[in-house]
Amino acid sequence: MSSNLAPWWKRIFSAHSIQKIDRYSLEIVTTPAELALQDQLPLEIRYVLALKPSRFETLREMLEAGYGIAVRSMDCTPERLLLAIDRISRFTQYNTIVPWLPNLLRNEELPVFSERELREAEEQGVNLYEEAKSILEQRFEFKRIVLVDLHNRCINETQRQSMYEINQDLFPLAIDAIVHRVVFDNAHSRTEIAQTLIKALIIIGPIAHILEHTLTGLGKIFAASSDDLLAELAELFALRGSGFTWRQLLKRSRLLIPVFILATYAVFQVEPLLHAGKPITAGILFGFSAVALSLVTAIQSIFMFRSSYVALCAEKKMVLKTGESLLRWAFRQDFLNPARLGLFIGAACSPVLAALVFSFFPELSKNGWILAGLGSVESIVAGLAVYNAKFVEKAWFRHKILGRMRRMA
Repeated sequence: MSSNLAPWWKRIFSAHSIQKIDRYSLEIVTTPAELALQDQLPLEIRYVLALKPSRFETLREMLEAGYGIAVRSMDCTPERLLLAIDRISRFTQYNTIVPWLPNLLRNEELPVFSERELREAEEQGVNLYEEAKSILEQRFEFKRIVLVDLHNRCINETQRQSMYEINQDLFPLAIDAIVHRVVFDNAHSRTEIAQTLIKALIIIGPIAHILEHTLTGLGKIFAASSDDLLAELAELFALRGSGFTWRQLLKRSRLLIPVFILATYAVFQVEPLLHAGKPITAGILFGFSAVALSLVTAIQSIFMFRSSYVALCAEKKMVLKTGESLLRWAFRQDFLNPARLGLFIGAACSPVLAALVFSFFPELSKNGWILAGLGSVESIVAGLAVYNAKFVEKAWFRHKILGRMRRMA
């Protein structure tokens, strides 16, 4: 007898190979009475009505005729579009996506392709101009106001023309949302809350607990260093997947080895400080040691992107405006990944939390699970940043629409 219940470990690893389906969300208005309830209408419909109040009568007639009017939003960027962005980024833009992607989406401004890049891409079966065309063709699919045929009637040419004009007015605003959606989905957000908690509690926690009770202080060393080592391994593979060469990554690792040795030595001083009655100092030292490698890794990534922008400027693919700096663009590129901002916030919190725990709950300083959690604070906060990024994006878009409506009033 066969069973479709695969072992748990197979289900976990096979989950990454499941093909994503492009899905849409709909906010729909179906009755004329809803038009009078302005505060309850979808923001996009309120915006196009505020832009041209004469549309109110057109929409009312459509609703009275039995049609629905909906705001259709794409839940996430299609895989094909992300692939096109990734190919252009790797082949021609030194692994960056700003400013070329926003310029392409907003102004239809193609990135600069050299003859060598076009040839090398062609050798791998990639037509860079076709990739750019693919991005342009799908840019208006993210957010659109559509007429819904609720009673299986045909939508006539007049109605199609009305919806086209409505969307023409919505497009400039929608493109801002598209840029945010694309760069967010394209940002390689490696940190996830569930993975971090499982890693900290199921893997690191028990081992740290056993080591701490076998030889006091050993568990603290393991808890402080293991999270950073796992995070660095994930970062290496993620950067490799983003297009950086192993040679670049090896050069990057030269600084990480002495930093890791120094951080490990610092953790050795935590236990003596606790015995000396200095729990605050011990906690701060433990917290800094736990995030040292992650902080250095994050700073190095910024400077790797800065090198990319130096190359883009040298090849005339990018021109700096007055007041702009390469480092600023590097920060912008790196912080497109919401996990990066979360990591910096978590790194600032880690020494404070460790100092509080060591001071007010000294018995917990020997608990492996607590030590693992304190050692993974930056990863957990980064995971929270990733989880909440979509909510922040929606709030930003709502704020932008309301701001424009207030200026029109």
